[in-house]
Parts: sequence; structure tokens; C-alpha cells
Amino acid sequence: MKSPETPSIHGESTRQHATRSTVTGMRSRSLRTRLATVTAALAAATTLGTAGPAHAHATVNASPSHACSPAVSIDGFSDALDKTTYEGTFVGNFSALAVNRDGSLAAVSDRSALFTLDARTLRPTGVVPLADDKGAELDSEGLVVDRDGTLLVSSEKEPSVRRYDREGRLLGGSLPVPEALRVAPAGRAVTNGTFEGLTLLPGGRTLLASMEYALSGDSAGIVRFQTWDRGRGQDFRLSDQYGYRADSGLGVVETAALPDGRLLVLERGFTSGVGNTVRLYLADPRHATDTSGVENLTGQADVRLVKKTLLTDLVTCPTLGATAKQPQPNPLLDNIEGMTITGYGSGGLRVLLVSDDNQNPAQTTRFYRLNVRLP
Repeated sequence: MKSPETPSIHGESTRQHATRSTVTGMRSRSLRTRLATVTAALAAATTLGTAGPAHAHATVNASPSHACSPAVSIDGFSDALDKTTYEGTFVGNFSALAVNRDGSLAAVSDRSALFTLDARTLRPTGVVPLADDKGAELDSEGLVVDRDGTLLVSSEKEPSVRRYDREGRLLGGSLPVPEALRVAPAGRAVTNGTFEGLTLLPGGRTLLASMEYALSGDSAGIVRFQTWDRGRGQDFRLSDQYGYRADSGLGVVETAALPDGRLLVLERGFTSGVGNTVRLYLADPRHATDTSGVENLTGQADVRLVKKTLLTDLVTCPTLGATAKQPQPNPLLDNIEGMTITGYGSGGLRVLLVSDDNQNPAQTTRFYRLNVRLP
């Protein structure tokens, strides 16, 4: 099959559309790790500074005309992989991104495929299928590159988290999951509303999975963040759980850990005839209440939820000349679902987003490169 063309990153410098968001000071105490510890994958990622032609290099100090908010600016986007194939596999349905130890990108589709992408051009360089221990396909939604280079992949079917090697071979069994987080009738989770986000906290000893939607019995919008801890080996054991309140009508589709234990959290929703809402938050779970023993989260005064601060609503980003195949409040928007940190600079981080086109003619596989400045 024909390989996709090398993507280009589109940008413009003629429009400024910024919004004010108040960013409050965040506490600095680390969550089970030292402040300066960064995972090997993120350390390797600091080399990923370019994204296409020279005029669109990802820099922390982006042009003010590319501002989405005081904290976030966009360098560009690429649609070049949209509706393409690679080695007979459809390139799309992307639900998660991660940085491999060699600096390349890993991307999973929710159709049970693991892609390797060139970090600069985004061109696919490999693809392997994924399956569970019975050979069945996954609804793969979250992705982490572990410190040894193996991959942790979440599926929202059960839900589950499993380990794979770079060739897509399953390594061992799935991680334990609390009964309440399982899809009904086995648990209290809704179908297609479980482990959308997956991230490894600094130090590599704590794994965090974010539910997309609330459990039955919890207040609407309050989702659970489940963690697992491990000792010296690879085995993760169930640990603390936290509550996080998503905005009305939105779900949590991705999380990415920062070196100090805070998180980037991506919230997304869709309204027919209107389009997508996508918001990027800075969240701090370090002082949140462990809710693993709380049956119903209903906004109790004695339960401290994960604190969050809006970094940007992506509707405020400049269009950069983007077009949409269906109604959108900003033609740049689509069904954004994957996120990874690709590097650190003196003023902030470089973040890569990707949309899930659902193999739908009305949606687009689109990559976005952002610069994010943190308080």
C-alpha cells in the first residue's frame, strides 16, 4: 500500500486570539517522589524540538499571534496522515501517544494497532497488532512507555491495563482493577467511559489511569483516578484513588504527568450540530483524598478532589487556516483524544495532541503542537 506523504505543519502569524485564565500557585510537595525526578521517556523526549519545515519549529517562545491563552500557544497542526494507510493498516483512530526511549513516538489506535511514528515528520515507520490473552482485539485508549521500554496499554472494554513489548507481544497478565470501576453489570462504570488516560508519575513507581466518565452512584462529572504502586520489580499493586470533577458535559480523555507530580489533563466533549469542546487543565492530585474506600462521590465536604486550573480552552486558538469537515466552533478543533509531552524548555513544555477520526469521513486525524507555560 502507498505510504503517506511526509506531513507538514501549518501555521500563521496574522491573528491573535488570547484569553485570560487565572493560574494560581501550586504546592510543591512531591507525590511519592523527588521533585527533580523525570522518567526516562521524558528525558529522551527533550530532543524533539522540530515539527516539519523550519518556519514551524516547536519553540517555547512562540509568536504572540499563535496564543490560545496566556499559558498556551500553538505552533502548528498536520492533517497529512488523515485517511491514509501504512502496510495495509488504516492510519487513524488514534487514542493515545507516548515517547519511546529512542525518541520516536508510539501511538495506539482504538482498533488495536500500535504504530511507531517519526518524531519530526510524524511519518509511520512501523505498526503491529495488539490483542488480549485470548487473542481478541482491545479498545486501546491509554499508553505509557515504561522505564525498560515496554509498553503499558489500557483498554476500556473491561477496563484493563496490560504490558506489551515493542513487537506487540503480550507480557504477563493484566493489572488488578477495583470491582466498582468495571463496566456494568460487573461494576458501576458506563460502557466506553473507563480508562481513557494513562500516565506514569515521576520516579516510575506509580501508574495512574483516569476514568472518562463518572461511575453510577457518583455525582455527574466526578470521575475517578486510579493508581498502582510497585516496589523493586515490574508488578504494580492497587494503590490510592482520587476524585476529579470534569466540566459539565465533558469527560477526561488523557492525562500526562509532570516532573513535580502535577498533571496535564485533557477534557473533551461533543455536541451534535455544534462540534467539539476541548480544554487543557493543570491538575494537582498531591493533596487529594484517597477515595478508594468511598463508595459514592457526591461532593462530600470531607473529600478533597483533585485541584485543577484551566490553561486553555482550545476554541480560543487561532485557526491557522484549518478547515473542518463538520460544524465546529473553531475549524481547528476535532475529536482530540491523545496527548504526550515531547520536551521541556526554559519557559515551559512542548506538548503533542492528536485527534481520533473514528475512521469517519466527517472527522480528521490531526496532530497539534502546543507550547505550555506552567505556574
